Amino acid sequence: MSGGEPLIGVLALQGDVREHLAALRSSGARATTVRRDTELSEVDGLVIPGGESTTISRLLDTFGLLEPLRERIAGGMPAYGSCAGMILLASKVLDGREDQHQLGGLDVIVRRNAFGRQVDSFEEDLEFAGVDGPPVHAVFIRAPWVESSSPEVEVLARVSDTPDVPGGEAAAGRIVAVRQGPVLATAFHPELTGDTRVHRLFVEMVTEEI
Repeated sequence: MSGGEPLIGVLALQGDVREHLAALRSSGARATTVRRDTELSEVDGLVIPGGESTTISRLLDTFGLLEPLRERIAGGMPAYGSCAGMILLASKVLDGREDQHQLGGLDVIVRRNAFGRQVDSFEEDLEFAGVDGPPVHAVFIRAPWVESSSPEVEVLARVSDTPDVPGGEAAAGRIVAVRQGPVLATAFHPELTGDTRVHRLFVEMVTEEI
């Protein structure tokens, strides 16, 4: 593994790859794309971006990355998933396809597209544990939420108790950011806002592990 600045990969099969690379570099990391097992073996941590979770799941299998990535996560490699990445890192998914693959790493149950469809995208300022400064401005696009989590999982952020967002009362207070050891996940897309504090948190997590 690398010394000095951590080398963090961004899974480059689908999603906001360039935006995540830029946010990681602004946060003090070296960043590179990951599409092959050989590239995965070289990084100190990995970002799994948003996109369509079933498509990313299928592409992981096609590119021969599914089992190597599961092994790296099980072995303690730090991972951060945003939106679809959160879904893939969950131990169980509601409303998922039967052939969808899970990577593990988070002892949570996640509901896909919980806040609604693309037209139901919304933004909200969130109090985010472990991040200094003002609330984190969060962009939700076809976002999941965490339906339930084990005691080993640290809840970092929830939407407000009375959110004026898609989902209505069912969405109130839902968990949208979690951490379990070296694994971090958000239901929203911090790479889209120019606020790099979530990425800086992940870079710190990776640095602690190398």
